[in-house]
Amino acid sequence: MPTIAYFYGMAIQMQAPMTNEFPMVDVLRAQALDGHRLLLRFSDGSEGVYDLSGMIAEGGEMVIPLSSPEYFGRVFVEAGVPTWPNGFDLDPINLYMELRGTGALKQTALASGR
Repeated sequence: MPTIAYFYGMAIQMQAPMTNEFPMVDVLRAQALDGHRLLLRFSDGSEGVYDLSGMIAEGGEMVIPLSSPEYFGRVFVEAGVPTWPNGFDLDPINLYMELRGTGALKQTALASGR
């Protein structure tokens, strides 16, 4: 690692350069679809469909209300995060990385300049 400075006689070293491995993205839009899926548009212009049916099937106090299609449809975006009225939310970076990892992210025409 390259040394970038000294502080009280100690060398301060820099880590490897940051990559887009953990992109800093927000969700701009979340639209509920049938089958407990969300259409998500991210701040980098990409979008994808995320399936929450497995998570909902596992249950849990915060997730149980989402099993109702009407309640699931009440999703909104708060500070870049998909959220429901009971306070349940999903991490946008994790959503992005999972969609990217499965090849489910697509660039929108707006993002590609068309």
